[in-house]
Amino acid sequence: MPQQTLSTVNTIQVPSQTIDTYEDTELAYDEPNADWRYNPETNNARYRHRPFAVLVRLIAIVFPFTSFALGIWLDNLTGNSLLKQKKRARQLIKILTKLGPAYIKIGQALSTRPDVVPPSYLEELTTLQDKIPSFSNEVAFRFIEEELGKRPEEIYAELSPDPIAAASLGQVYQGRLKTGEEVAVKVQRPGLNRRISLDIYIMRLLAGFVQDNVKVVRSNLRAIIDELAERIFEETNYNQEGRNADKFRELYGYIEEIHVPKIYWEYTANRVLTMEWITGTKLTDIDAVQAQGIDATHLVEVGVECSLRQLLEHGFFHADPHPGNLLAMRDGRLAYLDFGMMSRIKPYQRYGLIEAVVHLVNRDFEALSRDYVKLDFLTPDTNLEPIIPALANVFGNALGATVAELNFKSITDQMSAMMYEFPFTVPAYYALIIRSMVTLEGIAIGVDPEFKVLSKAYPYIAKRLLTDPAPELRASLKDLLFKEEGFRWHRLENLLNNATDSRDYDFDGLVDQAIDYLYSDRGIFIREKIADELVNVIDSFGRKTIFNLSTAFRQQVGLAVRETPVEFREDSYTMTHLRNIIGILQQTPGFDPTRLISVVGKIISKQETQQMGQQVAERLAQKMAARLIRHLLLEKATPKQQVALPAS
Repeated sequence: MPQQTLSTVNTIQVPSQTIDTYEDTELAYDEPNADWRYNPETNNARYRHRPFAVLVRLIAIVFPFTSFALGIWLDNLTGNSLLKQKKRARQLIKILTKLGPAYIKIGQALSTRPDVVPPSYLEELTTLQDKIPSFSNEVAFRFIEEELGKRPEEIYAELSPDPIAAASLGQVYQGRLKTGEEVAVKVQRPGLNRRISLDIYIMRLLAGFVQDNVKVVRSNLRAIIDELAERIFEETNYNQEGRNADKFRELYGYIEEIHVPKIYWEYTANRVLTMEWITGTKLTDIDAVQAQGIDATHLVEVGVECSLRQLLEHGFFHADPHPGNLLAMRDGRLAYLDFGMMSRIKPYQRYGLIEAVVHLVNRDFEALSRDYVKLDFLTPDTNLEPIIPALANVFGNALGATVAELNFKSITDQMSAMMYEFPFTVPAYYALIIRSMVTLEGIAIGVDPEFKVLSKAYPYIAKRLLTDPAPELRASLKDLLFKEEGFRWHRLENLLNNATDSRDYDFDGLVDQAIDYLYSDRGIFIREKIADELVNVIDSFGRKTIFNLSTAFRQQVGLAVRETPVEFREDSYTMTHLRNIIGILQQTPGFDPTRLISVVGKIISKQETQQMGQQVAERLAQKMAARLIRHLLLEKATPKQQVALPAS
């Protein structure tokens, strides 16, 4: 945050009748420190009996949108719709900005809804700025007194003479408490909830009309409006924002390079938030960051790691990580600000996202299509056959040759067109994930143009898949590594290779968890598959060894040497990847050969291992016997076949 000169807070006398005190007896916010949550039924009941207020606001909303719709109609009529799409998108942004906070927030949210908004509008909507002029100090200070029960000068020793920042929901002052702590004081904009609640009511009316009368609209527009309204109203409750900050600190404050500002609860209420002042620099101001000796790229990596833990570990995430909310502190830590827009992801959604990324990286588009059903993008009765090749087309181009080429923006752009074509519905939680990750990647690219968020994310995802004991991820790992043709060693090699790049990768923990799972009841299937692989490896190695010994003997006694069979010319698929995996393990931080020896001893002593060894021996014997019988039968059949052949 930029520094400002602070001034002593002066006593301000303001006639109460000149101030819009924001109070509305129909809102639950009329009592200081009362919590308010959005409820569509309550909101509908409030405005159903206020037709005049609704009509006046409806006219103010419908008129600019009617003009906008007429423009699109004329573009289509004259055949200029494609040429003027950018112009119309910019016109839409002006309308949303003029209509106020609710529409600004809705527009920002729609920028991540490819199932609702045509692709040509998405990019323009991402530029929608949440900046409007500040309101007067008199009103702000009046709110402080109403909410906290004391005049500003009784609480703060100093306050900046003007707001240092203003947005659609409120404005921020820099101040100092009587006890000396430097603080940021956030004060809500007057009349906010009354305007937002009325706008949401009208939006639901319009959404219902469109949904009932426009057949091409597949999404549940009312549900989308309700989800967005819930988030907006949560942002207007500064008590909730304070709780969000405390929760964020509790879950992620243990990361050394992360800092979450302290909330001063005795000076916080629904419309006023007092929190620790953070002196820092935007990550996008690279020169200023580097001038302080801070590695901006490293801080971006810290931000990516923290975001992954938010999304995939605890499911409580910061949905608005724009450059102003991520500051590089002088001590090299990354500070998070503004906890108004947070969201939550349920466990099955977190596991589903991990599975989807793994299937994406491994180009398993059939499994990816099923992931979209599990994640609520597609209904269970959706025909996936035409969607699978579409996914292959979209992601085949986006992925490039390696994980390092993955790019959230390119994938999102290409997905937008596909989602508009097929019956996809973007769940509300995922819309906020897109917003969060695309914004974070935008910051990262500003710091390092070659930075790829997904490339940095995959090591963490690989580590989670290998080490997380959750049954959902264990089942996903099994599906990833085992198919009808056997064990897919190359995928295990890829997972291990990426997991070792994760900062908190624990080799010993991985080994212990793998052994525990392997020898549990759930590991029976894997033990069976490993036994099959051992049979194939030992059989292949034995045949190759016998052939090499036979060849050496023939050379010694002067007999003709047979041509080396194709399968013996190179290492088998399994042996090649086993060698690579051993190499990866040897280079893994924390790898200890002596520890591995003790682990092998522990494995050998287990009864299940002895049973597996017996199975391997029996299957090897069966395989060798079958090969011997086949060989004898072929030898007997060969002379008869030769007699039957015509002379050449």
